[in-house]
Amino acid sequence: MRHTAPHERRSARAFTLVELLVVIAIIGTLVGLLLPAVQAAREAARRSSCQNNIRQLALAVHSFGGARRHYPPSLLHTPSTTFQSNNGSWGILGRTLPFIEESAAAVQVDLEKPWDQPPNSTTGVPLTRIPVFVCPSEPNDIPRLKNGLQYVRPLNYGFNFGTWFVYDPATGTGGDGSFHPNSRLKAGAFVDGLSKTLCAAEVKAFTPYVRNSADPGAAFPPSSPPGSAAHVAALAGGGPSDPKLGPTTNDCTGHTEWPDGRVHHSGFTTVLPPNTRVPLEVAGIVHDVDYNSRQEGSSATARTFAAITARSHHRGLVGTAMMDGSVRSIGDDVAAEVWRALGTRAGGETAEAP
Repeated sequence: MRHTAPHERRSARAFTLVELLVVIAIIGTLVGLLLPAVQAAREAARRSSCQNNIRQLALAVHSFGGARRHYPPSLLHTPSTTFQSNNGSWGILGRTLPFIEESAAAVQVDLEKPWDQPPNSTTGVPLTRIPVFVCPSEPNDIPRLKNGLQYVRPLNYGFNFGTWFVYDPATGTGGDGSFHPNSRLKAGAFVDGLSKTLCAAEVKAFTPYVRNSADPGAAFPPSSPPGSAAHVAALAGGGPSDPKLGPTTNDCTGHTEWPDGRVHHSGFTTVLPPNTRVPLEVAGIVHDVDYNSRQEGSSATARTFAAITARSHHRGLVGTAMMDGSVRSIGDDVAAEVWRALGTRAGGETAEAP
């Protein structure tokens, strides 16, 4: 009998083609099951980071209020005049820089001068990417261009300018929200309660919008979609105006100027519930638009009414902060009447945030 020497080994049996295909199929199935879980975890992390950003901005508003004895205005404008420069006033984000640990940027700017004019335009601050201003899910976290050159950075959080009416430059009267031009509101002005009034909400960078149309009147658009959205689209496309939209991302310039105080850049209104689509076809392209009847400060007499919708990259909801600093996610299915009630500081409503 022949004995196998210790050093002799049997050759291993190779996989058959069928066995290899089975293993590949099993691995593919496991990967298919794992990917959604990984994506869900990543989205949960991005959403948590987004909520933290909006919480910091709400706390900055309160810190500003504690230091100045009033909440910040959306911008500063002398009634019955027009801005000498188009971008004549810094907005809330610029005024709260010292309260979000951005003092290095704050000391470089002069809030009494237009943000896009010297000395502010030469500091590089408008082109500074401030992380707390941008949602991690924003796909267009890129500089806005002007004449082919980098000009300013976008933002993903707007402040509550109220329901519909924003500003009358002839009288200096502001809207019913938490902020408006020249406002010096204190906690006592929020008769509805700080916990029942919106401070800030998510918006999308590079939103197509239409501005500077005829005065649409003080009457609210219809109270619920799709009638309200169709009404706003008709206002946006119904006459002479200045559309800021087009085939490229950089043509659609809403919420692209974080230093600017106008409602179509640093604000939102509650005319339409969160993530409501406002389809407007221009040159064969259907855009989801915002509407500002008149840029604040661009006229000495024309009033501003605006439908600037809160929009989120997180499906089915929009992140918000209330004036008491609490952070809440509000679903797209919130009743239009409730959403509008949350936009007023002294409307007498009793609606709670969902």
